[in-house]
Amino acid sequence: MTDQLIETFADGVATLTMNRPEARNALTGEMQAALSEAVNRLAADRNVRVVVITGAGRAFCAGGDVKGFAQAAERGDSSSNSFSLEARAYGLRQSADVCRILHEMPKPTLAVIPGAAAGAGLSIALACDLRIAADDAKLTTAFSKVGLSGDYGGSYFLTQLVGAAKARELYFTADVITGAEALALGIVNKAVPYPELEQAAADFARRLAGLPTLAVGYMKKNLNAAQTGTLGAVLELESTHMVRTMMTDDHKAAAASFVTKTAPVFNAR
Repeated sequence: MTDQLIETFADGVATLTMNRPEARNALTGEMQAALSEAVNRLAADRNVRVVVITGAGRAFCAGGDVKGFAQAAERGDSSSNSFSLEARAYGLRQSADVCRILHEMPKPTLAVIPGAAAGAGLSIALACDLRIAADDAKLTTAFSKVGLSGDYGGSYFLTQLVGAAKARELYFTADVITGAEALALGIVNKAVPYPELEQAAADFARRLAGLPTLAVGYMKKNLNAAQTGTLGAVLELESTHMVRTMMTDDHKAAAASFVTKTAPVFNAR
């Protein structure tokens, strides 16, 4: 347990709040470990219909704790002096797997961005299925400003969202864009004034929680495969998943509701 990550659950919505507002929720080892444990557990929890990730205060996540990196380097006790490149890369890869889980878990994931989302913090938001931001939130890849190449899957997710040329521009220059600009680029799905963000995010999450979760999980598999697979492979996958969802109680209930012209209630079965 850690107070650096707050977890709440209500009405099928699990919310993870990164909680270091005094440091714009910059990642620490403790927070990274808590995130990894939480997303793996929530991915497997059948009671969870939606996973929301956000940050305390007026920031989402400023990425790695660069101040902490600098202080450690000055003391000469940074991990760079203690472990091989391979060992350090392995450790980082394990931490970054949180983004793979957010991207692949069989239920919707939603990033709520109240303010700064930078570096690995932006990557975490990009790994989610959907994003809602304050229209004045500040988003940046940030890495080039501190002489780093980037991690947590951001180069993959951003390229998928905005295309190769724009992703290169945003990575090379580390330009800061607002939530409103991110909406225009297709990086976020919704951008609203900050005072409206909490309610808009709650409404969005509640709507997602009311969807047929099993079908959405299969949709995610189809859509993820479509990013890198061939048409033939996706057609095969769609066919298998379509037949599987036809066998669910959710589909049967929805079909009955269609006939009676009533609203279906999905129970993820």
